[in-house]
Amino acid sequence: MVNYNGDLLGKNTNFLNHNNRGLRYGDALFETMRMVGGKLFFWEDHYLRLMASMRILRMEIPMHFTMEFLEEEIKKTIAANEGIGEQLRVRLSVHRNDGGLYTPLTNDISYIIEVAPLKEAFYVVDESPYEVELFKDFYVNRDMLSTLKTNNKIINVVGSIFAEENGYQNCLLLNNDKQIVESLNANVFLVKDGKVKTPPLEDGCLNGIVRKKMIEILSKLENFDFEEASISPFELQKADELFVTNSVVGIRPITKYRKKEFGNKVAKELLGKLNAIARLA
Repeated sequence: MVNYNGDLLGKNTNFLNHNNRGLRYGDALFETMRMVGGKLFFWEDHYLRLMASMRILRMEIPMHFTMEFLEEEIKKTIAANEGIGEQLRVRLSVHRNDGGLYTPLTNDISYIIEVAPLKEAFYVVDESPYEVELFKDFYVNRDMLSTLKTNNKIINVVGSIFAEENGYQNCLLLNNDKQIVESLNANVFLVKDGKVKTPPLEDGCLNGIVRKKMIEILSKLENFDFEEASISPFELQKADELFVTNSVVGIRPITKYRKKEFGNKVAKELLGKLNAIARLA
């Protein structure tokens, strides 16, 4: 079952049409979250990011669109999907309502809630091979829109096809200055000699929730020197570790880039700390 504006609909129900602005113009946002035992991981952070993004895109935020309201709608959707399990992937999408061309007729919005089962209750380190390559066909712009979780993901789609065609598990995206921005579906971190780096938002990376949590964790650890700084592709083969982060997977170590293979010691240490704050958030 899918929740569309509070109505529970079968997954095969046609409730969007050709006038949908998310389809026509990518005029939409989404949040993807992990939920375990009725608890949404980092829910307040996801909610605040969504509200801030809606304001930036000049969407009208309904008065009832509170954290409590949306959480209840998510729980209602889960209840309607009987037997789906206790650990879930939740996607909350918001799109501007139908009408208009580039200029909308209204800034009012609609929302969609979808849920799907996950295998693991908490974040775990996957140690299977995870090889990446640079995707250089198209570049990410260095502006605020690139930091938002919008439906404008065509570079991610084309990059994912490139990765699949060439036997890679992921690709790293570059901005117009040829600096590493992120992977196709996650933020990226580089470890070298006890120093951890991640690209700054000014380089065009997604303002990721787990990225934010990693920065909070790393800033408090005395055994790591952390900074938000641009990452050159030339640094990749000199790194001790590379890993990517998102809200569903948590931390995913990269095992290989070209001829360089990487460890995962730091990723494992940070994952334990991420799980600890996920339980408390």
